[in-house]
Amino acid sequence: MDHHLSPELEELRRTVEEFAHDAVAPKIGDFYERHEFPYEIVREMGRMGLFGLPFPEEYGGMGGDYLALGIALEELARVDSSIAITLEAGVSLGAMPVYRFGTEAQKREWLPRLCSGEVLGAFGLTEPDGGSDAGATRTTARLDPNTNEWVINGTKCFITNSGTDITGLVTVTAVTDRAEDGRPRISSIIVPSGTPGFTVAAPYSKVGWNASDTRELSFVDVRVPAANLLGEEGRGYAQFLRILDEGRIAISALATGLAQGCVDESVKYAKERQAFGRSIGGYQAIQFKIADMEMKAHTARLAWRDAASRLVSGEPFKKEAALAKLYSSTIAVDNARDATQIHGGYGFMNEYPVARMWRDSKILEIGEGTSEVQRMLIARELGLAG
Repeated sequence: MDHHLSPELEELRRTVEEFAHDAVAPKIGDFYERHEFPYEIVREMGRMGLFGLPFPEEYGGMGGDYLALGIALEELARVDSSIAITLEAGVSLGAMPVYRFGTEAQKREWLPRLCSGEVLGAFGLTEPDGGSDAGATRTTARLDPNTNEWVINGTKCFITNSGTDITGLVTVTAVTDRAEDGRPRISSIIVPSGTPGFTVAAPYSKVGWNASDTRELSFVDVRVPAANLLGEEGRGYAQFLRILDEGRIAISALATGLAQGCVDESVKYAKERQAFGRSIGGYQAIQFKIADMEMKAHTARLAWRDAASRLVSGEPFKKEAALAKLYSSTIAVDNARDATQIHGGYGFMNEYPVARMWRDSKILEIGEGTSEVQRMLIARELGLAG
């Protein structure tokens, strides 16, 4: 892997960096404090083509790949994670299942609007009794032979991008049958927003990611055409394991951006803050702390780019994605804690970006596979499964 970005990727990085600093940074704090979704910023991201980065041009995409998506996510998260997770979930969890497993008709119907940011897609996997154990899905879907429709009943929770004014669809995992041994056969079904019986709850009150949209969803006799089945019947769980493997690379890039943002803010503050007659950046205790933070962010960047390069080149990447996600999320929490400490009392004030970063960092060790699940995956890839 060449550590230099291609001219095209470097141009993308600079463009997103400029957008993050000029369009996101001055406004996002107010949205965050009001727990308000920043529609205009998201629309601008759509106009820039960010939601279409890893998709072919024939479907309205930019013709890039996961490396390009990761570059954009890292630069956004250096400034704000609510914006970054909106992009990550919209692409990796909303649009990617349609691209990977959809029929040509499904791709033509949904991808152009998803790639443009005109609509957002969501990923309905987690349930109140099934997070890491996604095989414990209780949501059901039965095919009504009289109408040739799926009838869906169940509840999903913690679903990102599921209740905005521009949410267009949620792909739902549901038990559609059972194998001979009694194990559930899970399928994936596209449910358009506004379908009768599909109810979106009020937004959660969250610790962080407060300018992003996260909701509980309920389905009561929701009917959608049989043609809304995404991929093969009974293969939904396997499909989403693949989607989650890819998504962990994107989350790792986001976590790396947050970690690097903590370095950026700490360097800036350490140069400005005076204590005992000099800037605190002149004290070795602060210098060493920031140096360690930079080391961690740099290493996390190498990890997610390695995993992304393997994915793009068609090589196995499951272990590397888990390694990247585990390490980057861990050091994001570390760097956010250290950045807050460096800022002292100001680090506890929400007007400073590091306060958001501290609040936003913890979920990175939970979402799209907990740190414990990543360790299980790594051990399994090493041949240590029981």
